Amino acid sequence: MVPRLGLVDGDHFPPSGRVAGALGRELSDAAFWSALGDTLTGWALGLAIAVGAGVVAGVVISVVPYLRQATASTIEFLRPIPSVALIPLAVLLYGAELRSVLLLVVYAAFWQVLIQVLYGVADVDPVAEETARSYGLGTWARIRHVLWPTALPYVMTGVRLAAAVALILAVTAELVMGAPGLGARIAVAQASQAVPEMYALIAVAGVLGLLINAGARQVERRALAWHQSVRGEVAV
Repeated sequence: MVPRLGLVDGDHFPPSGRVAGALGRELSDAAFWSALGDTLTGWALGLAIAVGAGVVAGVVISVVPYLRQATASTIEFLRPIPSVALIPLAVLLYGAELRSVLLLVVYAAFWQVLIQVLYGVADVDPVAEETARSYGLGTWARIRHVLWPTALPYVMTGVRLAAAVALILAVTAELVMGAPGLGARIAVAQASQAVPEMYALIAVAGVLGLLINAGARQVERRALAWHQSVRGEVAV
């Protein structure tokens, strides 16, 4: 109603009907689906690499004696660096390619997982740890039966956060660097003054974020079906 009443410029803030029409045209364009596939590819690959590296690094840092103290200052120095600050480096190394998107996505999502794993391992009950040692469980057995069940809720929280951050960085990288994907199409629509198409693509990115968050929540509920937090949520 706001643009139709003339309260704002309809050329810059078009009515939802025009945006819906632009969305319909986008959905019928094969190039849109190709761009969506490029965005999802960068998101999925980057998230998978970040989760794998974050879990392994977090467990190793927590288990190996004195490694947590030795890496604390390095982690605290690197973690606050914004991933977008690495865009010039990514372009210099790989240009406007998928590898540039992966560099930014992995760097941003990795810290979400790593920090949660470190907190999760630190939350292991020392009595349970000592009991496992007294029963003669080896390192891998203690990781499987004591450490991992305690850390898994933290890991799933990190994965859920990393999934959202990975999408943000994937679209941002495409928008700024011109790498193939939804972000690049948004930039082209903005540059060509195709405002309804620009808002339609932004809406697609928003819906994609909602779907990813909902999917991550479902995975978290299934992975933690035994955990008291999920059992209480289901009961309520």
